[in-house]
Amino acid sequence: MAQFVEVDLDQGTDFNLDIVVRRDDGSVINVAGYTFSSSMRKSFYSTSATANLTVSVVNAANGNVRFSLNSASTANIKAGRYVFDIKQIDTSNATTRMFEGIITVNPQVTK
Repeated sequence: MAQFVEVDLDQGTDFNLDIVVRRDDGSVINVAGYTFSSSMRKSFYSTSATANLTVSVVNAANGNVRFSLNSASTANIKAGRYVFDIKQIDTSNATTRMFEGIITVNPQVTK
């Protein structure tokens, strides 16, 4: 079952969410060869994604993965609450939803 998280994102700023991929016992998973994807939508039933987060593996051996959006992308997201999830596909092609939750986009003043 996916872990539920709540995240704040400030409009017009660079957004980074760093995670460490772990087994249920807490040990780190080497994510070499894994693929990841993440999107956010206004609701579970929205037909299109508000944004797809960019994924980069920071350190495969230590399970470090970064999900990000640049400031130009976050500036175009309307303030409010969104749902998101993060999925992984491992080397045996098994898909797992690791995280799910709410992203609250806080409005910017300086534009």
